[in-house]
Amino acid sequence: MRTTLIGVLLAGLAATAAANERDQAKRMHDRLAGVPPTAAVLDQMEALIVAGDRRGAADIAMQNPSFYNVTLKNFASPWTNRDQSVFVPLNDYVATVIGMVRDDVDFSTLLSADLTYVGQGAAANPAPSAAGNAHYEALEANNVDLGDPSLFNATTQSSIMGIPSNATAGVMTSRAASEAFFVAGTNRAMFRFTLLNHMCNDMEQMMDFKLPPDMVRQDVSRSPGGDSRLFLNNCIGCHAGMDPLAGAFAYYDWNEDTGRLEYTAGTVQAKYFNNDLNFPPGFRTPDDAWENRWRRGQNAYLGFDESLPGRGNGAKSLGEELGRSRAFAACQVEKVFRTVCLREPEDAADRARVNDITRTFRATGYRMKQVFADTAAFCMGQ
Repeated sequence: MRTTLIGVLLAGLAATAAANERDQAKRMHDRLAGVPPTAAVLDQMEALIVAGDRRGAADIAMQNPSFYNVTLKNFASPWTNRDQSVFVPLNDYVATVIGMVRDDVDFSTLLSADLTYVGQGAAANPAPSAAGNAHYEALEANNVDLGDPSLFNATTQSSIMGIPSNATAGVMTSRAASEAFFVAGTNRAMFRFTLLNHMCNDMEQMMDFKLPPDMVRQDVSRSPGGDSRLFLNNCIGCHAGMDPLAGAFAYYDWNEDTGRLEYTAGTVQAKYFNNDLNFPPGFRTPDDAWENRWRRGQNAYLGFDESLPGRGNGAKSLGEELGRSRAFAACQVEKVFRTVCLREPEDAADRARVNDITRTFRATGYRMKQVFADTAAFCMGQ
């Protein structure tokens, strides 16, 4: 009797363990693909989890088209607009993120590559255009499988946008980002939102009052409201670091009349001289040179690549500077963690795993699919 009871209890425990692993498989699929798995897929994933291969189970979940059409679309959409809304149509920015993840393209080139993704064959109608988003809206309306390379694949951004290849800067020079962040203003918005979306820091976190103000532009008053203390104790903290970097965008503008990005090689856009009488002795932008003064001092923790010069000309070289920083890599991992685990990293175990995944991400070619898989394996195993 005693032996029989023990056997029943052990069988019950085994059944509970199996159920837990099946639940983990379903939860992993739901988180990654956003839809329930078929019974066959669930069986495959459960078997891999039982065998201790959660990463393999995650890879199966990411084969579902909804991982690309839904999860990644929602993942990237907030980066494309000032309101950080997920409720925007598919566009070239989001499409490029989806394609780079699918094809394991080095994600550190997100801000510098001459790359975009477009529909293929019948899915190419209407054709992609620098002057409109109809191509991508049609892909979404027709529910084209963005995980299928025969329907959706890479091309050069320069061939679509009509700008030189050396002027392309990944998603920063996509049509969607240009419309959102190069419109009007002084092009500082492009830098600020790139920092926010891809370095996980806003300007308030980057304020450094020890940097010299020699490249702060003329439009920034040194005595706002007649009080120079406001400049010295507030404005300078952001502008002394941002303005030397935002010079990279000096040749770009969004033309609201034509609905397209303009690039004027060798000619600084007039917006860079808006309100130049606020402080005429201030910095007057002569070209598209940029300099990263955050490599030293309190913001050195961002971990910029010391093999790069830390200065250059144009948005592409700035994108390389940002994309190869430790902060860029960590930011992508943190965003995936929030997407898959549905929470911020909460404790020492979470933070240690985020750091481990970040190190692997940088060491193995910046492959975002691996980040999704490794994160899912961690969260579903808890």
